[in-house]
Parts: sequence; C-alpha cells; structure tokens
Amino acid sequence: MVTTLRAAVFAALFLLGGTGLAAAQDVSLSSRDGKIELSGTLLGFDGQFYRIETEYGELTVDGSGVQCSGPGCPNLQDFVAELQLSGSATMGEVLMPALIDAFAARSGYSALREEEDENRFTYILEDQKTNKTVARFMFHASNTDEGFADLLADEADIVMSLREMRPEERQRARDAGLGDMTGLNRSRVLALDAVVPVVSPSNPVKSISPLVLAQVFAGQITNWKVLGGPDAPIDLHLPDDRSGLAQAIADQVLRPANLNFADGIIRHALPAKLAEAVAGDSFAIGITSYAERRKTDVLTLAGSCGFSLDVSRRNIKTEDYPLTAPMFLYFPARRLPQLARDFLAFTRSPTAQIVIRRAGLVDQTPEEIPVEVQGNRFANAISVAGADITLEELQRMTSTLTPMARLSTSFRFEAGSVRLDAQSRSNVQQLARALEVGQYDTRRLLFVGFSDGEGAARANREIALRRAEAVRRAVITAAVTVNLERVVLDVDAFGEAMPMACDDTEWGRQANRRVEVWVR
Repeated sequence: MVTTLRAAVFAALFLLGGTGLAAAQDVSLSSRDGKIELSGTLLGFDGQFYRIETEYGELTVDGSGVQCSGPGCPNLQDFVAELQLSGSATMGEVLMPALIDAFAARSGYSALREEEDENRFTYILEDQKTNKTVARFMFHASNTDEGFADLLADEADIVMSLREMRPEERQRARDAGLGDMTGLNRSRVLALDAVVPVVSPSNPVKSISPLVLAQVFAGQITNWKVLGGPDAPIDLHLPDDRSGLAQAIADQVLRPANLNFADGIIRHALPAKLAEAVAGDSFAIGITSYAERRKTDVLTLAGSCGFSLDVSRRNIKTEDYPLTAPMFLYFPARRLPQLARDFLAFTRSPTAQIVIRRAGLVDQTPEEIPVEVQGNRFANAISVAGADITLEELQRMTSTLTPMARLSTSFRFEAGSVRLDAQSRSNVQQLARALEVGQYDTRRLLFVGFSDGEGAARANREIALRRAEAVRRAVITAAVTVNLERVVLDVDAFGEAMPMACDDTEWGRQANRRVEVWVR
C-alpha cells in the first residue's frame, strides 16, 4: 500500500489503536504541519518512498509529504541506493557483476568491488563527475535455497535462482506478506542455460534418451553396456545438491520419471571440477549446465521414434531442447530504489544481451529464423503424416509458414496445465514490450499452436488453437500502449502435425505442446 500520509489515512490508522509504539522504534514520519505522526522501524528508502514496519503492518509512505526524525532516517541530500542480492553463486560471481560493470560504464559511474568474506561482496557505484557514492549492490552469492531464505527473512531484495520457485516457497512468501511471487513483475528470466548430460570425449556413447538418463542417475542402469558402450560400471557426477543447478536437474530429469537420485553419486561444489572429472574418466557421466560443459562431450537426447535433439544456442532460446534451464531474478511486491530499477531495465537492453552472450549464456534477444535453416522440422512433419495428419493439412501448414520466419520467442506450458511455464511468462512481457515500442509495426505476427500426439487429431488441433489464442490475449493484455492498428496479430494451429520429439515420454510430449510465433 502506498500512501502520502493524508490526514484521512492517518485518522483511520489512529482509530485502529493509536501511536503507542515503544521508544525503541527508530524513525518517526510526520506531516509537514506536524499534526500527523507515524512511528516504526525503517525497512528501506528508495529515494522517494519510505518502507517502514509499524504496528499496523508494513507501510510504504511517500516521502514528499513527510519529515523523518530519529536515528534511522536516511541522508536525503546524499542518498545512496542500496540493493541486496542473494542466491546462486553462478549468477552472483560472473553474470551479475558483468552486467553491473556494463551498466556503470553506460551510466557514467565507476564500479568498485569490495570483498567481505567467502561469499559476500559489495559493488560500490560512484558518480565519475562528483566522486560521490550513488549505490551499493550487496551480494550474498551462495545457492538458490539461501537466496529464498534471505528473501523470507527480509535480508534480500532480489533472489538469483537457477530454478523456478517451488510451491512451498511461494506459499511461505505469501504468508510473509511478500505477495504472489508468480504474479506479474515478480520474476524475470535474465538469461538462459540448459541441463546437459556430458561424457568424456573418449566415451563411444553419443546419445541417450531422457528416460534412460533418469534411470542411470537413479541407479537402475549401472553398466555402460546397456547404453551401447563398454562392459564397465557407470560413474555418476552431479553438482552439489544444495545448488540451484542440482535442484533444476532433479526437477527436470528425475521428477518427470518419478525417480530419486541413487546413493553414492560424486558431488562437486564447482561446475568446473565436475567437467574436469568427467572429461578425464572414460566411464563417467555427469549432468551439468551447457555454459559449463567445457572439454566434455554433450550427449544428444534421442527418442525411440527416431527423433533427436541436440543442444544449441538456438534450441535453448526456442525451448526446443527440452531441458532448458532459465536463470531467474525474483523480487517481492515492493518498490526498489530508482537506480536499482534503472539497472533492472538495463538488463533487458541490447547491450546487456551482448554481455550475457559473452558470459557464455544464451541471451533473450528475439531472432527471426527462416524456414530453410530450421533443420528437419518439416521432415519430421512428413514422417508422422497418416490418417490423422492428412496431406491437405501438411500442405496448408507449408503454404502458411513457408513465406514467414519463426521467432525464437516460443511459449510452452507447465506439465499437465494450461498455465505458461516460467520462461514463457517472461516471454509474454518481452514480446509485449517489443510491440509497444513499434518493433513489429506494419508486420503480421501469427501465433501458431502445436500439440502432442496423445488423443484424437481434431481435438488436439482445437486445444492447440485455444492455447494460441490464450497466448495472443496474454501478450495484448501486457502490451498496454500497443497500437493494434499498426500490427496484425493472428492465430492458427496445426495440432500434432510438426512434432519436435517422441511422444512416448513426458519430456517429448512437453516439447511438442507449444505455441510458436511466426512473422512476416
């Protein structure tokens, strides 16, 4: 709640119980005429608004209408924006510092890093003209679990996470008064990575199915001979189980198969150590991130139907590779300092996307992919044609899509749900902003729905069409200022006509249920 301390608001507060707070409270906010006063503990100040804990709960108060007294009052003349970030060491040690350095250089600031202890450090931004400190970015770079714990303890403004927030964490955040963390503008996909199975270059095995991969790490398959390799035991390597990457692996690889990790897996605190161990052991297999694969070989994900999916920058961006791992920023429903908001806006800029690519990650810049460079997608469509997918439907799909280019911005859904997954919710906002600034003015965007092959083809096409319409509505709703007279937004659906993967596993069906965006 934001209030300007109008007399009516304070009168209502006084009626709720007066101002009898203990003297230990560290600030008092009073109206300019001195008639109204509110006391409490200062939780934050963003240069414009105070955030204080009072006997009435947490309040956000417009600073333009009040005077602050007490030992906790900020220095209004030389205000320093402070931002506390906690969570993934992978993001905190490499990606976020690189983005802060780029933001500082663009904004006329100098950035100085101060070490505190093993996993805590601060970036201090100074105005190059005045040499005054303008911001402190304080990092607790440990793991995703600790990031969410710090958020709940009000010791973090932003969580850096290598996985999506889990239902029990969302409920605890709601109970703590932090709002709906799945709501609009409560999370953002900063960059993209992927979970990949890796082996030594000397290992003869080159592909594996997602289900077999899960069975290997659950201890159900223990010999390379079963996978077409030598008669030798399989050595298993994973990241530290407290890391967000390890938790993302559990969520994406083991959970869909209802399996748990086997005992005795070798765990590594650092991804570099995992890659080094696997690369040097012909009988080892590991699961790590695409960005940290190093000198290992990445196994192709194959299926029993003959379709296969190689990991690549483009396949990660489109989510065609089924084990995509977004890097998230989560923030509660409260205002951040203006400079912090400027930094977050910068992370979406073209300059920031270059920084993300240089860090070895996959950026969020939409790309237009011509039909001729889309690999075997149309060949896959021909291979599954039959009684359900007729020649006429394939011809309609080909004539519709061939003159257009596919955007790398795709939309997929949570397993067993019509709700968009986390990356797709972020894609809605991204595409909406592009429409608002006129990036696609005078062009036609076609939201195209596809489905898995479970069930009747006619019903699958209808479901895919409804999903395409739902995505179109979500984008239009988010694009508040778009001029719909300057862009055409249409929908179509081809159901199960263009599968990306085999339908015999949940991973494959998940990859096939999607809404693509085509542009002309």
